[in-house]
Amino acid sequence: MESRLQPRLLNFFPRCLSDALTSTEIMNPSLNILKGAEPFHFKDGPTGCLLVHGFTASPEEMRGLGEHLHAQGYSVLGVRLAGHGTTPEEMAHTTWQDWAASVENGYRTLAESTERVFIIGLSMGGDLALLLGPRLGAAGIVALAVPYTVPDENYRKHRLLARALAAVRPYRAKRKGVWFNPAAAESRVAYDVNPLPAVIQLDKLLGETRRALPAIHIPVRLVYSRDDTYVTPSHGEKILTRLGAPRKDLVWVTGCNHILTRDGDTAQVFDAVTAFIKDVTKTT
Repeated sequence: MESRLQPRLLNFFPRCLSDALTSTEIMNPSLNILKGAEPFHFKDGPTGCLLVHGFTASPEEMRGLGEHLHAQGYSVLGVRLAGHGTTPEEMAHTTWQDWAASVENGYRTLAESTERVFIIGLSMGGDLALLLGPRLGAAGIVALAVPYTVPDENYRKHRLLARALAAVRPYRAKRKGVWFNPAAAESRVAYDVNPLPAVIQLDKLLGETRRALPAIHIPVRLVYSRDDTYVTPSHGEKILTRLGAPRKDLVWVTGCNHILTRDGDTAQVFDAVTAFIKDVTKTT
């Protein structure tokens, strides 16, 4: 599997492939990783599920979904993206290509012991899934609460100013989010600031994903909450319209905000993911 994938991606990640995390590092994180932010790997059946967390977050927000999928008989790997789960300062020095390389390495690790791999990503992790899934040969993609553009309207209005500020005020405190399950918010392992250089990289990644949407032809399920106050429902509608995949749908959930895998009624999200994987696997 590795020999087939790597040549296809060398031109896409010309710089970061040599710097990407190795399989050993994915499964044996270094000591500077925050407690609870470690990647996880649950080995089981022939179908693999690669779980990709969101911007400034960690694999912790995907662990509950991973445990659910493993209980259904799937092999699961929750990857830690470069610069995440350590320090905001480290993240400020990463690029979107570094994050993509983390996903690629996680995919190759999982593909070594499975027959097919689905990529499930939350928020920015969903953008990475959409961008990389077809290139890696994924069996399908589930994109949860995925932004079409950077949700911060102030950033979108002042992109040039943001680039200038990144050099002198590189960190911006996050606003307190609204949660249906406040206890989940308290236990979340994520940074409390947004590194502005990384926001600029996020903007670049989302541009790459938007351009790639019409060329995606593998099965895709989008899942959004009608109660998401950060990535609003219009993001999902725009992505669905631009997706080239003949097999695509958009599932709506309620009673949870942006972190669908941790907030509110997560069972509805987990069921939507599992049903998609079972259906695609059954018909391919």
